[in-house]
Amino acid sequence: MGVQLSPIVSEFETEEQASSHDLWFRKKVEKSLANPGLGVPHDEVMARVEAIILQAELEQRAKA
Repeated sequence: MGVQLSPIVSEFETEEQASSHDLWFRKKVEKSLANPGLGVPHDEVMARVEAIILQAELEQRAKA
């Protein structure tokens, strides 16, 4: 995280590539915002992830 990126340097070779990516990204965001979906609360997601990590750790210990 210590690397400072230049705001002048683009990760795209051409302005056309940058514009194309920007348009694609904006469409993805608009589509996501327009779809209310069911949504999952952050706490629930974190609980699921922690359970998956715990299970993986237990399986690794059992193999050792």
